[in-house]
Amino acid sequence: AYTSPMALTPSTMLPLGTPCPDFNLPDTVGGRRVSRGDFSTEPLLVMFICNHCPFVKHVAPELARIGREYAGKIGIVAVSSNDAAAYPADAPVLMKDEAELQGYTFPYLHDETQEVARQFTAACTPDFFLFDHSHRLAYRGQLDGTRPTRVMSGVYTNENAPHGGDLRAAIEAVVAGKPPMGAQLPSIGCNIKWKA
Repeated sequence: AYTSPMALTPSTMLPLGTPCPDFNLPDTVGGRRVSRGDFSTEPLLVMFICNHCPFVKHVAPELARIGREYAGKIGIVAVSSNDAAAYPADAPVLMKDEAELQGYTFPYLHDETQEVARQFTAACTPDFFLFDHSHRLAYRGQLDGTRPTRVMSGVYTNENAPHGGDLRAAIEAVVAGKPPMGAQLPSIGCNIKWKA
């Protein structure tokens, strides 16, 4: 079990077909800057996550698996846009530690100004945006229908293990050059911690 504050916030569900917003952010793991242009010939998954959110902690092992399994098929980046001054657990140096702990193989980018989160209309952690080969939005919403199990105020367990079914199906479709099938349901998580 682990402790964290929680406030339920859904995805904004940016309209499908929206072009991928540009970004150029520092990677807390690799130490270089990463931009949209680095993925110009492949589909791109942009995930807004953080270190301390119980919803992200719940899905982190599955995010690491997706990163390993789809390496070379799609581009993947994670972005933390939380106010690190107010939430020091989300500071860049700890983002690097978290990426190593979880086994993330994708860049974990720091959006200090929060401008990238605003351009994507990201609202919660985790929040997923999958763009096709033309970098048009093909899927946004939940990883799957699992959620962390609350034991008591601020304490959660990782029962009901995530499987990534919704996002995996969308990735498979996009890789095959097809639109994702079925309804797209909003992700639910902690709100992005915006600066005052």
